[in-house]
Amino acid sequence: MQNGASSLIFLVVLIGLFYFMLIRPQKRRVQEHAELVNSISLGDKVITIGGMHGTVRALGDDQIELEIAPGTTVRFVKSAISRRLTEELGEGSTPDQSE
Repeated sequence: MQNGASSLIFLVVLIGLFYFMLIRPQKRRVQEHAELVNSISLGDKVITIGGMHGTVRALGDDQIELEIAPGTTVRFVKSAISRRLTEELGEGSTPDQSE
């Protein structure tokens, strides 16, 4: 009986560790990405998951049009947006470059 109880306790601890180390952080990342996608507005500078930089020119229910060069727009699924540059860099500012 002692061996069965210790195995059960070990299994419960392992499942709890698995939940707190893997499942919970992943849910948080998914929620943060959904909030990012829903907060995008016209004129925001964004980067897609493929690394394409662009400025938001049109928004649809599940699609977004990005201007990647003057006069060139491409359409993406909203979930393809990886991050917003407008928050990271102020208008007209550039990141510091070390020499």
